[in-house]
Amino acid sequence: MQIAYQSSTGKVRDKNEDAVGSFSNKKGLVLAIITDGIGGNNAGEVASQMVVTHFGESFKSTSIESLDELETWFENKLTEENSTIIKESNTDSRLEGMGTTIVAALIDGKQSLIANIGDSRGYVYANGQLTQITEDHSYVNELVKHGDLTPDEARNNPYKNIITKSLGINNDSAADFKPYVAAPKDQILLCTDGLTNMVTDNEIEKVLAMDENLQTKCDLLVATANQNGGLDNITVLIAQYDSEVSTDE
Repeated sequence: MQIAYQSSTGKVRDKNEDAVGSFSNKKGLVLAIITDGIGGNNAGEVASQMVVTHFGESFKSTSIESLDELETWFENKLTEENSTIIKESNTDSRLEGMGTTIVAALIDGKQSLIANIGDSRGYVYANGQLTQITEDHSYVNELVKHGDLTPDEARNNPYKNIITKSLGINNDSAADFKPYVAAPKDQILLCTDGLTNMVTDNEIEKVLAMDENLQTKCDLLVATANQNGGLDNITVLIAQYDSEVSTDE
């Protein structure tokens, strides 16, 4: 398993409230994770980095051997982190209202689960085609699902940044899980909305199709988002399957 990632503050924001990391546990299973913080002052940055750090450090010490075990661990960790964020938010006025989206890939060999809360996305690039695996937890996506907006209309809707679910806002910490069984050279892309609001799926697909290493692809995606305006923080992570499972931390 090859993994690379990149993050940028963008062209408009004065700080980066995204966080990203990839980790392997004692049995070689992989956790790749991206968060996008919400909240005023430094609150969003605190929440997003807290989640990645806590998940990563905890996961590295586990001896989980199966994807089923990993899903259970992840669900329990979500509940724990949700409570921690709420507690911190309630005890420090500077962190009031903080929360974060989360998208993660839980990987055991060729099998994987893509988990998400909020509007950070998971995609799969396979057989020359890009497919969005996750479903946005957002107000605009609800309008699309009910037929009130087309996907093209949703892309430029002024309410597209309103999310209906996040980690740390209330007691609901349940994520959506989507399974994916990969073939060699398939790529999983995790990203924040700073990428998808600035770069079309077609543009993303063209980058993933390139005969370049994963870090170059990450850098190109971030650069393209910045060239197109860079209105938000931008974070991308690409995981590519090959014959062996390994990760660079």
